[in-house]
Amino acid sequence: MIEKRENLISRAPIVVVLGHVDSGKTSILDAVRKTHVAEKETGGITQHVGAYEVELQGKKITFIDTPGHEAFSAMRARGAKVADIAILVVDGVAGVQDQTKEAITRIKKAGIPMIIAINKIDRPEADPEKIKRELAKENILVESIGGKVPSVEVSAKTGKRIGDLLELILLVAEIENLKGDISKPGEGVVIESYLDSHRGPTATLLLRDGILKPGEIVGTFSTFGKIKMLENFQGKKIEIAYPSMPVISIGFEDVPRVGERFKVFGTIEEAQNNIPKVEKEEKREVFLITPDKKVLNLILKTDVLGSIEPIENVLKGLPQEKVILRILKAEVGDINESDFKLAQSAKAKILGFRVKITPVAKSLAEREKIKILTFEIIYDFVQTIRGLMEKILEPEIVRTDLAKLKTLLIFWTEGSRQIVGAKVLEGEVKKGTKIEVIRGAEKVGQGKLINLQINKKDVEKAIRGQECGILYEGDAKIQEGDILVIFTKEKRKLGL
Repeated sequence: MIEKRENLISRAPIVVVLGHVDSGKTSILDAVRKTHVAEKETGGITQHVGAYEVELQGKKITFIDTPGHEAFSAMRARGAKVADIAILVVDGVAGVQDQTKEAITRIKKAGIPMIIAINKIDRPEADPEKIKRELAKENILVESIGGKVPSVEVSAKTGKRIGDLLELILLVAEIENLKGDISKPGEGVVIESYLDSHRGPTATLLLRDGILKPGEIVGTFSTFGKIKMLENFQGKKIEIAYPSMPVISIGFEDVPRVGERFKVFGTIEEAQNNIPKVEKEEKREVFLITPDKKVLNLILKTDVLGSIEPIENVLKGLPQEKVILRILKAEVGDINESDFKLAQSAKAKILGFRVKITPVAKSLAEREKIKILTFEIIYDFVQTIRGLMEKILEPEIVRTDLAKLKTLLIFWTEGSRQIVGAKVLEGEVKKGTKIEVIRGAEKVGQGKLINLQINKKDVEKAIRGQECGILYEGDAKIQEGDILVIFTKEKRKLGL
């Protein structure tokens, strides 16, 4: 069937950024976001969005920005295409590395145009010409040496030529002549998903074709629902989404899986029938994501299928009020290269129960200094997980007030330092502590207690009733009559 031209509209290119782990992929995305996001973020954007739009010369570009680009990998495995263009980031100093080569293979398999971004050119040791020769050995010939692959030399650190990179994306998109058919039912890819504690199942959908509106029924292979609300990537409500737009959707019955295709259906029954029977019967764990929680991603490999369920049940029994355990993959078999790559891209821990590590995975782990944990006893397994959960919790800053003094005299002032005489009203003053300066009922500043003297002799402490001399350094000048509160601050590791 021939598509009617009036139903076809130009759409923004969807871009994925790939490369070696230290090549600067995240830095480039950050540089793009800071300077070219169409509007300032209004607080609605969250760490769970996974995609965003930038604008240049009145034209938009959509970037997939999710850890390890899970959707890109998952959809490629299903034979579908997510991105229109891939940016291959190559370290201008370190050059083409093993992961760079792996990214080249992934891009070629996806069958999409490639743009080379040679990063870190702000560094004196960067050698773009050497990089181009190394790429040539991988059958990637850039235009400047007679090939067809466009390239640009950038610095994510300084922002140099980031605008040129975006212009190159628009040029490649123009050549590709990207179109979307707005007469079709909406369809696309699930880029990110989670269970919002207030709004329920929430998903970032990347629309590939058609349009999407609140009230429509959408379904994937694992769930379905009626769209209650659509938001753009900045969290602003919208009434219609067009091809290439990333949108946040509220209304799924369950949390869809990252990388699944979604499409609009005419009825709930049609959407339900789209889910294979095995999916309908499968019970999946979902996670309440709130700003005060951390997530520990896990890849679990066991010796037999029967080991998976009891281990998962034990893990579910661990307290998850502060740290959520998210099992990305649980399957039988030795730990292999595929597990390592998933762990690397998703920042996950690899855990093996009574299994071996393949030589390739072992070699990769040693080279990249990534630890693979294996166990023979479930108790040891669980204790290690508990330790990992506690390790990622940010320590709590605890303040302890030790003493209170009244300033009697100011002996000397120079710059931010002063020597003052004071009387200890309560508590015990110690060297190396912090000082809060109180004037009247207001805090006027704070600083450090550098030295402590009694009768012009250095001492370690002064107690209630004693008069002492204090060498103070801080952001406020102490005056006679000020109250000085002596305190300490220390980090305390939180438990689960």
